[in-house]
Amino acid sequence: MLKKKFLLSLFTIIMVSLSLVGVYYFTPFRVKKIIPLSKKKVEVNNPYLAFVQEAYQTIQENYWKKLDDNQLTQIFMTAHEKITHQPQLASLSTSKGEYFKFLQKYLQTLSSNKEKQFVVQLVDLTLTSLPPAGRSRLYLKKDEIALKNEVENKTKLNYYQLFKVKPDTKPELIEKKYQQEKKKLEKEKTPQAKKKLRQIKQAYQTLIDPQAKKRYQQTKIATTVEGELASPQILHLSITRFSPTTLEDLKRVSQRFDHGDKLDTLILDLRDNIGGAIDGLPYFLGPFIGPNRYAYEFLQQGKKEVYQTKIGWFPSLVRYKKVVILINHNSQSSAEVFASVLKKYNVGVLVGERTRGWGTIERVFPFKHQIDPHEKYSIFLVHHLTLNEDGQPIEGHGIEPTIKISDPQWKNKLFHYFPDHQLITAVDKVWHE
Repeated sequence: MLKKKFLLSLFTIIMVSLSLVGVYYFTPFRVKKIIPLSKKKVEVNNPYLAFVQEAYQTIQENYWKKLDDNQLTQIFMTAHEKITHQPQLASLSTSKGEYFKFLQKYLQTLSSNKEKQFVVQLVDLTLTSLPPAGRSRLYLKKDEIALKNEVENKTKLNYYQLFKVKPDTKPELIEKKYQQEKKKLEKEKTPQAKKKLRQIKQAYQTLIDPQAKKRYQQTKIATTVEGELASPQILHLSITRFSPTTLEDLKRVSQRFDHGDKLDTLILDLRDNIGGAIDGLPYFLGPFIGPNRYAYEFLQQGKKEVYQTKIGWFPSLVRYKKVVILINHNSQSSAEVFASVLKKYNVGVLVGERTRGWGTIERVFPFKHQIDPHEKYSIFLVHHLTLNEDGQPIEGHGIEPTIKISDPQWKNKLFHYFPDHQLITAVDKVWHE
């Protein structure tokens, strides 16, 4: 009898305790609100709120421009109102603490799926609103992979199919196929033909070089440096983008032409170069301006960071006494920094058009607080601004050529630098190809 009374008393104590504390109920990546057995609600940490708070902190600590709490909170509040289509925050101050209290209450009115959808929209819209607009974004795993492949210059094209040849085809036949296709496309003079011409040129440059061909077969990475003789005295060297393999490509291609005594003039082509691996610039620039040279500066939250070259001149590039550097409206990002440094050190004469003025450096910041077990979110954020040779931002301004190709007197002006009619003819031909 005493045993039964003891068990009954123990059961009563347990039930009373549960009614006071409540019962937890979990789902992946989220602790749901407590289901209370009493009328009083007890709140726990909300992972969606933590997701937004981490985004806020990441932006404030790493964005290129220093933003105080009032400035950044205002951007989040504006994004919030755009998503909800209601001026719910009109009565709030731009206080960080006040906004996050409001956000916490707002999230409690949403279902779990709606909470996720809302905070993803909120963070993405906030990021895209940061100047320059649209450069910063909320990234998914697929976006990171696409960015990695782009930086590495991986191609989806089958270069053998472009020329209708097999992998074991001899270089002489690939050369023949390339020249035939090139002549046909040059006659068409359409945007589609120009695009196809760029593709077959890169395919040709990749397949005729044994090392580049081997790398393409193993990794699908195409060459970023293309070389072609404009005349026995002039090499046309085109850097199509900057990737982790560009230094290797530059060394290999320049060595391929490093023979004889006639070759002494270089047309370095940066047209349509969209930039890429900015971290490689201290290495890419060394072969042109020498080792341990103060090359360029980046700007981050009011502070300038100076970068020096890491390596020295390439022997295969020393032979070039006359250098013309071509730039156009599509030269951007690290290509603009590259051109600016060459201009600063008088490596050659810049000819062409003002560059695009895309002077931002972005970086990927993975979230510590993930909100989906099947998806990885990260922040793609403008981290620095690049500066030109005068220490001014490239963003929105670009790099001005020394000689504008639109100037009717451009040939005469170039002749003052290099009294070489053969070079001027070659530049004219390359520009209009």
